[in-house]
Amino acid sequence: MRIDQQLEAADLKSRIDRFWELSAQKIELINKEYNTAQGSPVFTVNGKYSVRGWTEWTEGFRYGSEILQYDATGDEKFLQSAKAQTVARMAFHVGHFGVHDHGFNNVSTYGNLVRLMNEGRIPENEWERNFYEVALKVSGAVQADRWTDIREGGYIYSFNGPHSLFVDTIRSVRALMVSHLLGHALMGENDKKISLLERGIWHSINTAKYAVYYGEGRDQYDLWGRTAHESIFNINDRNYRCPNSQQGFSGFTTWTRGLAWAMTGFAEQLEALPLFADEELEAFGGRKAVEAVFLKAARATCDFYLEHSSLDGVTYWDTGAPDIHRLGDYTSRVSEPFNDFEPIDSSASAIGAQGLLRLGRYLSEKGDSENGNKYFQAGLTVVRTLLEEPYLSVDPAHQGLLLHTIYHHPNGWDNIPAGAKIPSGESCMWGDYHIREVVLYLQRLINDDPYYQYTGAVR
Repeated sequence: MRIDQQLEAADLKSRIDRFWELSAQKIELINKEYNTAQGSPVFTVNGKYSVRGWTEWTEGFRYGSEILQYDATGDEKFLQSAKAQTVARMAFHVGHFGVHDHGFNNVSTYGNLVRLMNEGRIPENEWERNFYEVALKVSGAVQADRWTDIREGGYIYSFNGPHSLFVDTIRSVRALMVSHLLGHALMGENDKKISLLERGIWHSINTAKYAVYYGEGRDQYDLWGRTAHESIFNINDRNYRCPNSQQGFSGFTTWTRGLAWAMTGFAEQLEALPLFADEELEAFGGRKAVEAVFLKAARATCDFYLEHSSLDGVTYWDTGAPDIHRLGDYTSRVSEPFNDFEPIDSSASAIGAQGLLRLGRYLSEKGDSENGNKYFQAGLTVVRTLLEEPYLSVDPAHQGLLLHTIYHHPNGWDNIPAGAKIPSGESCMWGDYHIREVVLYLQRLINDDPYYQYTGAVR
């Protein structure tokens, strides 16, 4: 991609103001038109949110978006709606043992609400705080219970079963970290107390080890920073077997939303490390060893993104998609969401932009201003692209906010407009949430507000 080194966060202020106006309209439109009885909204079809998928993993993004809208604008009606819906609709997500999505659903709702209380943005209320914190404590423990032991440590297994580690879960692992920081643990048989931090760190280390590639000769497709969506283990002998993919083209290509989850997830874990005591990290080789693993994974994935995105910073859905060669050198041109061969996934770009910004800031604060500036400016460049058409949805009848997102291209779940050959023009709940989140992140930097990170859910 072509990084704009002159762009400053403050240069985006007018776009950000317009963005929150459109965002409010979209939330109000969904609340007016969407029938919650059909289940959680997942992605749009002809501009209207619909239901599709394996699990209820997107509901927290819906109410979390209202919280972010209040955070950005102070409009009380969005806060009150989010609170009411969180109480009414989110409890079953807290105790959902069947998914690996607790960091998505529950940190985006309960976590954001208690963060606002910690920041003094909403009034202190003991019972309300206890309600949010108990939900976060239980959510982290339930998530940690999805555990597979391997030769070294273990991992939180995906909804595919105990043999399956998903790269996505690196961002959901924050449920364990918050729960641990709130003083909680997973209680096992015979009252065995299991550390949530230990499971969270092991999961992160093994995600970095098996889901991220570093050009070190693991296979013929080992490139610095590419990711595999799924890592398969033999649960009988606890050995790693092979890469796989649920939503990408193959285990040997890079599904870019999985890449983006890793970019942001590892950057966030780097930011969280200072909150853990040295002795808590000794079992993993100490603070420097853990930081080195996380930093290597964050930099590698961010580098891969920069190398394989379009000139304007937006990426296609899979860098090894079967017809992507028909686009020619797409990295030398701006993204083309209306092409005839392979779709864009702007949700990957919205997620990945946050990883670039966070990693850039982290490195700059560590004294590596050259690399820190590179990643941060790249993140700004991506966000600027997404805050403009054709990615920002300005149609008042379209319920989505971020256009040209992809859910599951191999399964054919995404809508193909009449007369087109590939999906385009639609939104998804995680894309809409994450574009709001990265814009809020930048707005807080511009306004010199408290730094936005998930550990804000802990006092």
